[in-house]
Amino acid sequence: RGLAGALSHAGPGWRNPPYEEIAGLLRSIRRIAVVGLSSKPSRPSNGVAAYLQSHGYEIVPINPNETETLGIKAFGALDDIPGRIDLVNIFRRAEYAPGVVVEAIKIGARAVWMQERVVSEEAFEIGRKAGLIMVMDLCMLKAHGQLL
Repeated sequence: RGLAGALSHAGPGWRNPPYEEIAGLLRSIRRIAVVGLSSKPSRPSNGVAAYLQSHGYEIVPINPNETETLGIKAFGALDDIPGRIDLVNIFRRAEYAPGVVVEAIKIGARAVWMQERVVSEEAFEIGRKAGLIMVMDLCMLKAHGQLL
């Protein structure tokens, strides 16, 4: 499934924003909390975060099992982060997504991005109702590479 398929992908309770809105989001954000970021280079979270970092985004690792990832201090939870976060990128199983979205709302994030195969209509609806820009089941690296 390519980017166009993912962007048009929708379920009963959700639909990803249009291309233009996703591109605008990627242009406007600077600081991304990556929930589930692993220090292991073989993990998708590490590759995506390294790519985003190389394209000028400030990455904030969130993983209670890590002390540092990509040369950056890791935090145990979203509410441990000093300063503002623009977007929360989720690399955890879908069952954890609703709780992560609730935390993203609490810290004042503007958007939540659930990576490929992270599908939780409950999480999507929680964020949407709170006014967050929600993206689900889409790789941020692929979207960035194709839209920008």
